[in-house]
Amino acid sequence: MESITKNRQPVEALRALVARAYGPDQVCDPAEDWVGELGDGCFNVAYRIRLRSGAQVVLKIAPPPDVEVMTYERGAMATELAALRLIREHTKVPVPAVDFADRSHELCYADYFFMTYVDADNLDAVRNTLTATEIDAYDEALGAITRELNGIPGTAFGPLTGPGESTWRAAFLRMVEELLGDGERRGVDLRHGYDVIREVVAAHADSLDEVTEPRFVEWDLWPGNCMVRDGRIVAIVDHERAFYGDPLMEFGFAGSESGAYGNSAAFIRGYGHRPFTPAERTRRRLYNLHLALVQIIETNFRAHTGTEQYDWACERLRETVALLGEQAR
Repeated sequence: MESITKNRQPVEALRALVARAYGPDQVCDPAEDWVGELGDGCFNVAYRIRLRSGAQVVLKIAPPPDVEVMTYERGAMATELAALRLIREHTKVPVPAVDFADRSHELCYADYFFMTYVDADNLDAVRNTLTATEIDAYDEALGAITRELNGIPGTAFGPLTGPGESTWRAAFLRMVEELLGDGERRGVDLRHGYDVIREVVAAHADSLDEVTEPRFVEWDLWPGNCMVRDGRIVAIVDHERAFYGDPLMEFGFAGSESGAYGNSAAFIRGYGHRPFTPAERTRRRLYNLHLALVQIIETNFRAHTGTEQYDWACERLRETVALLGEQAR
């Protein structure tokens, strides 16, 4: 997927990064077919690289420093590295191993890291080839994986790398306000007044007070970030959006309040979540509102040339505001 946040580098620069990480003897001859861009991501650029030993690795490079990103995306690579460390230390969820990370900006004017390459299929890419039974099995497995990730405790609500908040209400309201500030600064049309969104969120903020324990939330755990092989999920990738918060904010629950995000039944079954309480349904609607704001506003920051995502997300915002409005009456 195309985005101005993708920090593509010339071949000689890539060779220098490989030499820094693995040693000069692992850099392939320039004439060989040793590097190719992985096109699935929509934020960082990622390259599949073959070392002279024959091993396959992935290089991810953060956006250029002169490209403005959304507030919550600042320091995203540091967040991903922290998430990968936490997942490997506290769970058995399969994730790539980090081979080398460099934030010195000596060879590249952005953060970058190398990780192991996962030889598997992207679940979103093959989903249309699967039977309904196979899709349900993957969604159930994704629910179980998500629950395991949510078992990682935090000491404060908010970014993995800090600063944090003492309450989930404060952290979530800050997340929403940062999004609205990004949109206002860029003049993004939400097809709603910004103050209307603020009023809707404030009217239901009491529901956030039920959440008292900060938990690891992957948030962006959708089929496009799942690698599968032989009927199993063999790796979870792209962890730069993780934070400490309410597990109910995980993407897998989004379909429980909007069928546009898919059917959440198998995910919820795999997760083992009981039926939602009224307060939980309210929170999930707030989280769908937050998700729609991200999807709308990022189209401006990433300079999308088409309007498909923008139009779709504006409709999701409209329906979620309507649901919360009906609940308030």
